[in-house]
Amino acid sequence: MKFYLSSYEIGNEAEKLRQLTPKGKIGYIPNARDFSGADPERKTKRTESDIGSLRNLGLKVELVDLQNYFGHRDNLKQKLEDLGAIFISGGNVFVLRQAMKLSGLDEILKEIRNTNFLYAGYSAAGCVLAPDLKGMDIVDPLDTPYKGQKEIIWDGLGLVDFHFMPHWNSDHSESEDIAKEIAYCEQHNIPYKPVRDGEVLIIE
Repeated sequence: MKFYLSSYEIGNEAEKLRQLTPKGKIGYIPNARDFSGADPERKTKRTESDIGSLRNLGLKVELVDLQNYFGHRDNLKQKLEDLGAIFISGGNVFVLRQAMKLSGLDEILKEIRNTNFLYAGYSAAGCVLAPDLKGMDIVDPLDTPYKGQKEIIWDGLGLVDFHFMPHWNSDHSESEDIAKEIAYCEQHNIPYKPVRDGEVLIIE
């Protein structure tokens, strides 16, 4: 599996993202923005903006709402195998983790980790890859918006061995809290990688 982890939106390696997408098509996952009290209009505008940016790269983009796959893991796996790539929006890492569990995406990604599949996205999309989500509540409120999952999941996907730190030293509303999260990591000897807005961490 290849990773394209941006701090914010697509980032400054857009051409590399296009090159890494194995089939020229990608599934866009918006579920990190399913948090309680989310403004539907703002969510729609963000989805349209992100999808537009991906299409401007010449990619075929399909909206993949994980809520449509809750309890239908096999259907989701078939969809991902057809697409060959996903791009996950930023938002709340705890909500995204719950959506991944309810849809089976968490286990699917572990099963296909040795393939040419591309995992891309920004902010929460990179954070959820860590071994655990400890300390991430410094930035993201604990939230359980789905009926099928009313307990916070603290286990990350474990697909990387560090905490991804987006918006580091950036002109972003979460930058100050990210600095606090980095301090937490240093205090607890947790490996981390800070990324400024515009920067992208690529793992091939």
